[in-house]
Amino acid sequence: MSMTIRHALPDDLDRITQIYTDAVLNGTASYELEPPTRAEMGARYEALMEGGYPYLVAERDGIILGYAYAGPFRARPAYRFIVEDSIYIAPEAKGAGIGKALMQALIDEATILGFRQIIAVIGDGHADSASVRLHERLGFHHTGRMEGSGYKHGRWLDTVFMQLAMNGGATLPPDANSMPERRFVAKGGKG
Repeated sequence: MSMTIRHALPDDLDRITQIYTDAVLNGTASYELEPPTRAEMGARYEALMEGGYPYLVAERDGIILGYAYAGPFRARPAYRFIVEDSIYIAPEAKGAGIGKALMQALIDEATILGFRQIIAVIGDGHADSASVRLHERLGFHHTGRMEGSGYKHGRWLDTVFMQLAMNGGATLPPDANSMPERRFVAKGGKG
């Protein structure tokens, strides 16, 4: 059966929590040291849904193999056109092209919503990391590195920042019909 990429649903959160727990306990992409509970993962999911952000899963034969979402990069309103991506793949599904398919779908959704930039904040962002290579293949460019910014599994880790422009990036004025601008105006803001 082929893989399907779709919007995440509350029923997916048990599996999403399992995938993230493995990443926290065994990986260095997340700088969390203790896996969040299912309730915390549910609260994070709800916050993204209330904000109108895209949250996707990759599924094959009824099993979620990975997930990706875009959320606010920073809380201040001038950042409203930028999102930060997160992507996690189940250990048994790594290297099968699921990450690329999920990230491309996430980029497509963020573009449709009218965002202008996607930022990747990559923990343990060494040059040959799978996440760095994935983002490079999708057109992200390197914008910075914070050396020794995280300490996990007995070693210091660098954090890499990468960025992808969409919808004209910073070359065009904001689109008044974009989701981030409509939400901002609805809250009484003026750009």
